[in-house]
Amino acid sequence: MDIGQAETMILEGIVTTIDANDTSKANISPMGPIVEDSLERFTLRPYTSSRTYCNLKAHGEGVFHVTDDVELLARAAVSRVDAPVVPAGVVRGFRLEDACRAHEFRVRSLDDSSERTTIEVEVVHVERIRDFFGFHRARHAVLEAAILATRTAFLPIDDILRQFDELRILVEKTGSEREHRAFAFLTEFVEKERIDKEHGAK
Repeated sequence: MDIGQAETMILEGIVTTIDANDTSKANISPMGPIVEDSLERFTLRPYTSSRTYCNLKAHGEGVFHVTDDVELLARAAVSRVDAPVVPAGVVRGFRLEDACRAHEFRVRSLDDSSERTTIEVEVVHVERIRDFFGFHRARHAVLEAAILATRTAFLPIDDILRQFDELRILVEKTGSEREHRAFAFLTEFVEKERIDKEHGAK
């Protein structure tokens, strides 16, 4: 069955790829591939300017992680992060040491004829590392905030901060220390983007 004909969804997670120029280095990037329920194949849509695209173009293998660590997702969304990794089981590359599941994949087709690429991949190995704890309202709020924080280049920042004010209530009511840290980090990032834009406009 073609992935376009199956019931599909976007699943937020983390993709690791090996550096296009240095195979000893792992690039960690948040990504929401288009997936089927079976998660046997999925579609990645990175921009041609991204490290993930460059790495997959060069090597054609990577790992998609399902995780409930929203602090890692938040930090990876807006900055380069380091996290403990171990060698992947089958593909060339690395998987996160602390994830719930790791889906190792190989690229089957890559279309980079437009700025946002279409990369079809096939899962060749799955590692189940620990149980998925689950998402409460604060974790959902941090995830939404992380997505908003990646859009400061083309959305009015005041609008983003207004949405942050609404999301902050959920974090304050239901979040643990980890969610509070993640939300504070994202707020600081967006505030800095606002200041930089204001200075750049003068």
